[in-house]
Amino acid sequence: MTRCGIGYDAHRLVAGRKLVLGGVEIPHSLGLEGHSDADVLSHAIADALLGAIGERDIGHHFPNTDESIRGISSIAILERVAEVLRRHGAELVNVDATLIAEAPKIAPHIPAMREKISSALQLAPERISIKATTNEGLGTIGRGEGMCAMAVASVEQP
Repeated sequence: MTRCGIGYDAHRLVAGRKLVLGGVEIPHSLGLEGHSDADVLSHAIADALLGAIGERDIGHHFPNTDESIRGISSIAILERVAEVLRRHGAELVNVDATLIAEAPKIAPHIPAMREKISSALQLAPERISIKATTNEGLGTIGRGEGMCAMAVASVEQP
């Protein structure tokens, strides 16, 4: 059976934090606020994967009340989610994700993001699509107050 999941995540931009997207540190004056490294792209992908196998969301598996995982790399989160998929007998088919942000420019970093995510999920990079767009100046994302990401993942499961 082919199953699909959808993921979404958003975080506020703040001073004094590194900007990590798709496991890649990107030079920027602001970073994303969160309990982990706040990588919205990886979080959206994790939720899409969990949704595809009927699991609860990333907040259930990695709660922001758990101090033992404060600052956890979202690539580590993806590695753990991939283990959950394997325990469910699910084989990951593909991931398609879109990052929405006004700045910085994301396109130069996409190949490195695909490699990091590919390694974490043990999935060929050509099965991972990452796109970036702006919110055309609309709303909080458009004003540069935060970033968000959406993802879809497909799995094959007996």
